[in-house]
Amino acid sequence: MALDDSFGGVDTSDRDPRRSGGSGGSAHKGKTVKKGKSKRKKPGAASAGRWLKRIALLVVGTVVLGGVALAGLFLFYARDLPSLQAIREFQPKQMMRVLDRNGQVIGELGEERRTLVPLAEIPKHMVQAVVAAEDATFFENPGLDIKGVVKAFVENVIQRKRAPGRSTITQQVVKLLLLSPERTVARKIKELALAYRLTNSLSKNEIMETYLNQIYYGHGRYGCEEAAQYFFGKSVRKVDTGEAALLAGIPQLPERLSPIKHPEAAKTRQRYVLGRMAELGFLPQAKAEQLAKSPIKIVRTETSVAEAPEVTSLASHAAYDHLGADAYATQGGNVDTTIDLKLQQFARQALEKGLEALDARQGYTKPLRRLKGKALDAFVDQTGKRLGKDDAARRKALLTGRILEAVVARVDKATATNPPLLQLNAGGVPMVVDLSREDRYAKGKPALSERFAAGDVVRVKAIGAPGPNSDDAIPAQLELGPQAAMVVLDVATGELRALVGGYGYRASQFDRSQQARRQPGSAFKPFVFATAIASRRFTAASVMNDAPEVYDLWKPKNYEKENFRGPVRLREALAHSINTVAIRLLSEVGVPALKDVTTRMGITSAITDEMGLSLALGSLTVTPFELAQAYLPLFNGGMRVVPRVVVRVAGEDTPPPLEPTRALDSETAFVVLSMMKSVVTEGTGRAATSLGRPVSGKTGTSNGQRDAWFVGGTPDLLAAVWVGFDDMQMLGRGETGGGAALPMWVDFMTKASAGQPVRDFPQPPSIEVQTIDRKTGLLAAPGGEGIEEVFIHGTAPVDSAPAEGEAQSADELLLTQ
Repeated sequence: MALDDSFGGVDTSDRDPRRSGGSGGSAHKGKTVKKGKSKRKKPGAASAGRWLKRIALLVVGTVVLGGVALAGLFLFYARDLPSLQAIREFQPKQMMRVLDRNGQVIGELGEERRTLVPLAEIPKHMVQAVVAAEDATFFENPGLDIKGVVKAFVENVIQRKRAPGRSTITQQVVKLLLLSPERTVARKIKELALAYRLTNSLSKNEIMETYLNQIYYGHGRYGCEEAAQYFFGKSVRKVDTGEAALLAGIPQLPERLSPIKHPEAAKTRQRYVLGRMAELGFLPQAKAEQLAKSPIKIVRTETSVAEAPEVTSLASHAAYDHLGADAYATQGGNVDTTIDLKLQQFARQALEKGLEALDARQGYTKPLRRLKGKALDAFVDQTGKRLGKDDAARRKALLTGRILEAVVARVDKATATNPPLLQLNAGGVPMVVDLSREDRYAKGKPALSERFAAGDVVRVKAIGAPGPNSDDAIPAQLELGPQAAMVVLDVATGELRALVGGYGYRASQFDRSQQARRQPGSAFKPFVFATAIASRRFTAASVMNDAPEVYDLWKPKNYEKENFRGPVRLREALAHSINTVAIRLLSEVGVPALKDVTTRMGITSAITDEMGLSLALGSLTVTPFELAQAYLPLFNGGMRVVPRVVVRVAGEDTPPPLEPTRALDSETAFVVLSMMKSVVTEGTGRAATSLGRPVSGKTGTSNGQRDAWFVGGTPDLLAAVWVGFDDMQMLGRGETGGGAALPMWVDFMTKASAGQPVRDFPQPPSIEVQTIDRKTGLLAAPGGEGIEEVFIHGTAPVDSAPAEGEAQSADELLLTQ
């Protein structure tokens, strides 16, 4: 047996004290010893034997002492082992998927992307691939590899080498679920002891099932099911042998063996696993070689998670409330919603396209101005003073998310490893914008990093906390242009079909559809007209005078700088959004009556008497979601319906919304809806006629052109669109509801209604149609020309307009009404 010098092996011929000189002769002179016949051992051989015995004893002693030491270590560190009950009762965190009404994935909830699959449903070749890759004796060993443990102990402890760990599958399960990740002798010994105990507590199948559902595969995916879905676009139940070998090899080094990031390394690892499968008899050698030569085929199925982050947020709150904190994190399953993915995609596309068109029209992406020298220093100093008295106060003010002007300190161009950055100085506090995340502005030319230079003033908002150092820059996003929101409801059911809270919601996490409180402007006028029609004192044909009038020192004006029209019918006043008529009408019906009607229709924002007649022009604040739901009774026959979005959580129905309540009688709703059709056919919403089907709606532009609206729909869908700056800047010259919001609505509704049958709004039986005089609103004179108008039964005029040439002129008649 050859001896290693490191174990004390020696050359005994050089150490024998009875050997002297170089002759090699006998030590007993005068006696001749015949070669091969003497029974006496050679002195050298006896000495060597004694040394061999000593070495053997030393080795045995070392092994025994090592065993005793190892046993002692086991006893010492195993005295306070965690209970295996934690594994028996373990509930792994699972991913909940948010589904649209047709079962399409639109969002994901949870800290870890994991979906549990029973071992019985996992293919045999997947299990064999894992065994080949990680633990060849898994089904026979006692939870640990004895030879591997001894070898590791000798290499790490006795020889002081840094040898790689050799963990069985059982040890990995213990390490994942019961122990901390530090690399110490104590933790390793506990791991071994627990693995042994676990093997005697759970079956091998139970341990394998736990492993396959718990292990990390990179890219935020946990468990073989999520990994198979991510890399191959299918369930692990359907993976073939080559795909199984690829998956089995990844957990060793998930990031370095990712077939997406490092395909060559992943292929090398797959070949190894296939080879081991052949060696273990799981796979014919020829088949293993064939699969090893085949290229890796990654099939990434793109989910629509990015299409509906606002809905995902709603679903998350609903799931949490329904399940509670523990089940929310571990139960998994689906959250079923009323959203229609196709409509959601149309809504987001229309909103983003419309905002890009606004940017192009108004030039929002340009720097506000450029400063240098003393002007730049003064700007920074003044900004700092407005933010706070010192650096800490300024940082605190910035982290509230306020929008402010900051100066560009430096533009960092993109490199192979870093994105393009905009380094900013906000009153002495550094901020940084990652231009690669500014999707909205990156679509323009030239590149964002080419549009700005040091000294440029831009508008920004903080979107995150800075790093741990006191001078770290605060992450921010550009606020160069306006934002928008869209809410889409099903007219028949009131269910939410699409919800978009802005361009770049993922960066700001601000859902403007439900959180932005803005003035609706003229989009509020239908509520004033509904109050008037509901009173039965007015009809769509009633005439009011469009003329200047002073109310408590307030002299309202029309939006258009033109001469007042004089007497106009209410239908015409709503179609052209005439302010003076709306105010005059509200003064007739009264604010209390308006408040009663709007509350029943779904306006939840406070309406106070102090708001007065300015309510006719939409001076209160509402959210787009609130305004959309309040319009719904006009489209569905007068019923208030609370929009529903989440219908089931993990297979359980959520509490149903409140029962629909009567907000308006169906006749009033139909008359106002008919009046809003004129907004489209002859008024401020004419662009909607491009749909080629009946449409009702109302534009809105708030005071100072800070908000642009269009709320309208067909007999099937109702959509509300809002456009404006988050900090209520003016949209720009000429930007109104008809010019800024309506194009987004038309874009969406054109796609949403494509292929749908054309139908009109249903008319209640108690509605009657009369031919009236266009100018007076009275019944048309016999033989005279007129237009058709709708009336609630019993409210149509009984008098006829004077025939042409009669003594009393139409103007005189109007003034007497």
